[in-house]
Amino acid sequence: MSTLAACFKGQVGDFRLDIEFSIPAQGVTALFGPSGCGKTTLLRCIAGLTRLPDGSLSLNGDIWQHGRTFVPTHKRPIGYVFQEPGLFAHLNVINNLTYGMRRAGIAGRDTQDLEELTRLMGINHLLERRVQALSGGEKQRVAIARALLMKPRILLMDEPLSALDQDNKNEIMPYLEQLHAQLEIPVLYVTHDRREVERLADRILLLRNGALLAQGEIGEIMTRPDLPFASAQDAVTVLDGKVLHFDARYGLSTLQIDGGSLEVPDTLGPTGVYKRLRIAATDVSLALNLDHSSSILNRLPAVIWKILPTGGPSLNVLLRVGNMGEGNALLASVTRKSVETMDLRTGQQVYAQIKGASLLGSQTTSKPRTQHMTPTTGHG
Repeated sequence: MSTLAACFKGQVGDFRLDIEFSIPAQGVTALFGPSGCGKTTLLRCIAGLTRLPDGSLSLNGDIWQHGRTFVPTHKRPIGYVFQEPGLFAHLNVINNLTYGMRRAGIAGRDTQDLEELTRLMGINHLLERRVQALSGGEKQRVAIARALLMKPRILLMDEPLSALDQDNKNEIMPYLEQLHAQLEIPVLYVTHDRREVERLADRILLLRNGALLAQGEIGEIMTRPDLPFASAQDAVTVLDGKVLHFDARYGLSTLQIDGGSLEVPDTLGPTGVYKRLRIAATDVSLALNLDHSSSILNRLPAVIWKILPTGGPSLNVLLRVGNMGEGNALLASVTRKSVETMDLRTGQQVYAQIKGASLLGSQTTSKPRTQHMTPTTGHG
């Protein structure tokens, strides 16, 4: 499998970076963590903008940094999207897009790529417009298209939505999802916004104080009992479900997950495609017996994996879906009183009653973006 392998250790001013990882060179990897944890510093090291003597970097076997070898930024086939779009104000959209292509000597030879990217990013009707006439979301979409027109082998995105208001974020997100579905190069996406991670990421590199706290597929990281996500009061489960069929009479789509199936309102596409779901822990309750008189449609057998404190009046119960606990991890928020009254304990068989499962975006793929991984108490 093609991989991106990196190891950076050293001092950057008053900040120390000590990170090593190897990830598949495909899909979206979120660099996630609080402000000041080293996300942007790591991205700059990968881009070659910051050089640490004790560092190494390779992409699919091509070495960009190791020992005395150091490929400068301008010779690395990267696309870089910053927080601010950095467009040339005196140029219109089409000239901003082709500026980098001309410098790289590829202008005029890739009109098909230009047409496809402007259509994909929804800016084909803006080509003659001046930069000053664009919204914040439109400017960032132009910046993304410009980076991709350089034919990079990796796309680096440094909090591309942080400078946008919520309306502009909502506007650009579907384009990022479509981009994700079609890109064949790896994307490193820096953010401290968990909702962006839930919606876009295949995997997470979780950073803290310049070090790698954990790494793994998003479904695993969000439910790992030793990480802060699973014990948060606003904890969620993110998973991908395969569309089995649509019931036109009731307007419900059935999605298969590991260990069971879910019914979700709306038409979610043809059978066989995968959709990403977000299930809030507060939307999952537990029952000791299957109650057929309940109005809740989604009731899945599950096994309690662990009971986690949240610092509040409720506890988060980490479940494994399926009669033998063989399926997806799932989080449920349960009051302390219910835990005691029901005598809930690790290894117990229960029924998870899912009151709501929201669709995350509009992306459709022919295969799951994440793979089921068993929750673990060790660091990844």
